[in-house]
Amino acid sequence: MPIQSINARNQFRGRIKEIIDGPVVSEVDVETPHGIVTSVITTRSVKDLQLRVGTEVLALVKATEVSIAKL
Repeated sequence: MPIQSINARNQFRGRIKEIIDGPVVSEVDVETPHGIVTSVITTRSVKDLQLRVGTEVLALVKATEVSIAKL
């Protein structure tokens, strides 16, 4: 079920694959049908949302800038 009341158009349903806890921020890897999406959020939010490996989530992506480097 996509969230309708947020203006992030890029929504990817997936499951948490890995959480790397830090003292202030944590990395949350979400496995989606389109690949892995990594979110850096506060460790407090990880705890408040009770995020665990295997939890189904919706990754919302809103980019104000995308950089590209030539390989």
